[in-house]
Amino acid sequence: MSVFVLLVAAVTVAVVVLVTLPLVRAGSEPPARWAALAVAAVLVVGGSALYVTWSNWKWRATPEADSPQTMVARLAREQEKHPQNLAGWLMLGRSYLVLQEYPLALRAYERADRLSGGKDVDALLGQAEALSLIDESELSGRAGRLIEQALLLAPDSGQALFFGGAVAARRGDLPVARERFARLLAMNPPATVRPIIEQQISVIDEKLAGGAPAAPAAPAAPDPAAAVRVTVSLGARLSADTSGALFVFVRKPGERGPPLAAKRLDGHFPQSVTLTPADALIPGRTFAAGQEVQVLARLARSGNPVGAKGDPFGQVSYRVGKDGVVNLVIDQLTP
Repeated sequence: MSVFVLLVAAVTVAVVVLVTLPLVRAGSEPPARWAALAVAAVLVVGGSALYVTWSNWKWRATPEADSPQTMVARLAREQEKHPQNLAGWLMLGRSYLVLQEYPLALRAYERADRLSGGKDVDALLGQAEALSLIDESELSGRAGRLIEQALLLAPDSGQALFFGGAVAARRGDLPVARERFARLLAMNPPATVRPIIEQQISVIDEKLAGGAPAAPAAPAAPDPAAAVRVTVSLGARLSADTSGALFVFVRKPGERGPPLAAKRLDGHFPQSVTLTPADALIPGRTFAAGQEVQVLARLARSGNPVGAKGDPFGQVSYRVGKDGVVNLVIDQLTP
């Protein structure tokens, strides 16, 4: 645009010279010279005003809003300039988790952990979350140890108690898992979280009442018929914006609390998804062949599996081992 303006200015000057030169030639009377100045002013000022008024160029265009990726990249550059900013590394780690850049999130949380000398609970839990999202088996390894370390530093942290209860249940330490979930329940958690905690405690109580062994039993051979297969697509009425994480859940129809199985995937469509008992959130609580279930797919803009207002979703009924591949269309918005 600047080159165009310079060209217009050059043409305007040339026109002014051609028009006014005869009026100011040697020997011209003073009135002619005044007329030349008036003509030059009209050509320059008038032409500029008319172009600004009638052109369709957005002279005061509002700059486009930054994308989340751009803002996070800017935050990362800022952190490189201020590497001792602990809060900045924590914010960068959380931002990378939202963008599903788990290895980068892990690195940011590790930097925060080193700065705090291993004393920051958010840095410890952030590392554990990133590790478990990269590889769920890390909950039985490094991620689990980080969660236990966070609990030692902050025994009343709601997030640490929830993760700590899940880790204890995973390793078969049911009394410890129940004690942590019970403490979390006594802290009056939000109404959206409370049923999940109550369901965890109920499942643990059933296992304890049945004399479940402290150590987890060897997993049974998977039943090939116990699988849920869907093809998830985005409805034509919804925006083509697929930013965010895709969560696919298997639930008992009409039941609240944690799902029977879940998967987190990248938000691209269409894509085929298969869930099996290996995708259960709670060991021993899953689905079987012949069972009637409900399959729900949600595109979470924030990356949070708990549905937020405006998140697109879709659902379909499914009979395990009978229905084969079913189309699941995301065609509704969370109210």
